[in-house]
Amino acid sequence: MKNKMLAGIGAIAIALWLGATPVFAQSSPAAPDSRALLHALEDAFTSVADRVTPSVVNVSVKPKKGAPGEGGPPSENEQRFREFFGPELYERFFRRRAPREDVRAAGSGVIVDPRGFILTNAHVVENAAEIEVRLSDDRKFPGKVVGRDPKTDLAIVKIEAGASTLPVAELGDSDKLRIGQWAIAIGNPFGLDRTVTVGIISATGRTRVGVATYEAFIQTDASINPGNSGGPLLNLDGRVIGINTAIVSSGQGIGFAIPINMVRDIMTQLIDKGRVVRGWLGISIQDLTDDLAAGFGASGKGGVLVADVMKDSPAEAGGLRAGDIIVELGGVPVKEVTDLQKRVASIPPGQPAVLTVLRDRKPSKLSVKVGEQPGEETVVAAAPKGMGLGLTVEALSEEMAQTYGLKSGSGVVVTDVAPGSVAEGAGIKEGDLILEVNRRRTATVDEFKKAVAVLKPGEAVPVQVERSGAGRQYVVLRVPSKP
Repeated sequence: MKNKMLAGIGAIAIALWLGATPVFAQSSPAAPDSRALLHALEDAFTSVADRVTPSVVNVSVKPKKGAPGEGGPPSENEQRFREFFGPELYERFFRRRAPREDVRAAGSGVIVDPRGFILTNAHVVENAAEIEVRLSDDRKFPGKVVGRDPKTDLAIVKIEAGASTLPVAELGDSDKLRIGQWAIAIGNPFGLDRTVTVGIISATGRTRVGVATYEAFIQTDASINPGNSGGPLLNLDGRVIGINTAIVSSGQGIGFAIPINMVRDIMTQLIDKGRVVRGWLGISIQDLTDDLAAGFGASGKGGVLVADVMKDSPAEAGGLRAGDIIVELGGVPVKEVTDLQKRVASIPPGQPAVLTVLRDRKPSKLSVKVGEQPGEETVVAAAPKGMGLGLTVEALSEEMAQTYGLKSGSGVVVTDVAPGSVAEGAGIKEGDLILEVNRRRTATVDEFKKAVAVLKPGEAVPVQVERSGAGRQYVVLRVPSKP
């Protein structure tokens, strides 16, 4: 059916291009029945809607008192979604409602198991005091959160339907998606139940969207709006290829869905264990920019920089150090931070991970026994923009540590940064604790002076700093060519 439809569409395009008059009148095929072809496409869409809509549910949530949306402080997920939905829609649908007993937030979900398990977004059921699930036939059931995974923005809600039969959606294969394929979204935007929208797959593997820790989103122009969150994205066969999760409020036709192949493993773990188990090294990492690569003497593309190694972590036990550049994991090149995060998370705790690192410009192999990721994910440090010297430092005192919220016991504190200086250009700020300059420890002011004294004009050097609320990270300081 699908192949015939696509062939027909191609025939229409050829017929329009050739025009009404055939080039070779005697051998030209009969003009295709364009109305029949359009009806075939229409039937494909309506067939998907008829088949899948019964499995799409409305998820209505009453927040806990004092929770986000009830006058409480915004959560991390809420802050992220404010950027995507925009302040106006965010205030209207997510936060700052008057604290009333009947206040409810609405989202979507899709039934994926006849036992009553429903896939939705973690942010839909965040801080839920009560959950009500309404089916397309208007049956209503109380819902219970089986498990949430904010790092992928997925959650499982369970309903008890007794002997009743529940409609279940069929899952597809998101790894086979191609840009330009049809995409169909079903959900409850703005509370309008079971709304069907159609578009195409605009892109796959989108990262750095800023919605979740582990991202490889499907981008689509099928209309997705507040309330669509947690609903399915479907292909022309009516199979779920993604779970709709976010939009870009400033753009038209830019929506994102979590690919179903990523969802499968998370869904299974949440149903079986109520939580997700991931591999963990215990390092803070940042992308290796061109300036950082030059500062560390690294050549070639790819790799991530280890900004910090957590105490008593698997990485510390395996010999990783701050300043190491991870270029391979298991013999496969590491491209960027998001690449390493996802690959390490997929390694079962207890298994060894073989890392190739550049240390002092030389490659070395390390075997690290992967641990289980704790509740909070590894911090990802963001390298400040701009490079550039011009700063005043003082020895770290207990009073300074308290004033600037610093945790390390040694280092020099930046007490002043000259406007327009190279230090300001590198992103160094007052209150930063400088731990090392060009791989030399700077526990005292004297050590800092010695480290700076041997720098060469025009040299780009890595500087490790600790900043309150951001942990440790590297910046690149470019030494002026002229004094």
